[in-house]
Amino acid sequence: MDETVRAIETFRSWVADTPPGGLVFFGGAGVSTESGIPDFRSPDGLYAQKYPYPPEQMVSRSFFDANPSAFFDFYCDRMLALDAQPNRVHRKLAELEQAGTLAAVVTQNIDNLHTLAGSQHVAELHGSIMRNYCVNCHHEEGLDFILKTEDLPRCPVCGGLMKPDVVLYEEALDEAVMDRALTWIQQSDVLIICGTSLSVYPAASMVRYFYGDQLVVINKTATSMDKNADLHILAPLAETLAQLHV
Repeated sequence: MDETVRAIETFRSWVADTPPGGLVFFGGAGVSTESGIPDFRSPDGLYAQKYPYPPEQMVSRSFFDANPSAFFDFYCDRMLALDAQPNRVHRKLAELEQAGTLAAVVTQNIDNLHTLAGSQHVAELHGSIMRNYCVNCHHEEGLDFILKTEDLPRCPVCGGLMKPDVVLYEEALDEAVMDRALTWIQQSDVLIICGTSLSVYPAASMVRYFYGDQLVVINKTATSMDKNADLHILAPLAETLAQLHV
């Protein structure tokens, strides 16, 4: 029997034997590539594209503060995948949650697709494109407010600059979101890590707080947790999760 086939069968049996609510999913950009959203570090990813400034610089807080017009041009052009829909991965995870097996999704993605697919317990470590706030008075507006603004989005209350509620480089993660995610990870029996290189900190370090029974890594490239994994599956993510029975 092929090694990958054996690994997937083992994975299926572990999930089937997981106590109710004992499964937690930790995912990154690779979860949404089937929805047409590019990842960051692959040859065709966001960081491989050519822009006036390096993409890593354009998604930093200092760049947002110094060049808001250039930031919003890049943000609206490359980071808002408005036509993207949940794919098989998002839908399967929502099904597993509804069945009582999956406790929560911890995601590094900002695309809102887990919620759109029906997942109720989602920790968005890096925020969401659906929310925006004023950098002065913290008034909040939704995505439509940004889309309908022809110039820089200004707060309707105080006139301050509106900022997407996404975590940029040089910014800290939301402590309440981190605490919720850490609690889910620490309490899980099985942790699935998928579609992430685990190279963005501090989010990547959170998986080290897993103390459960089985750690499963499903990813196209190597991660820092491969050596700690009880099961490492080098197979397409969607096809692998599709074999889980709800």
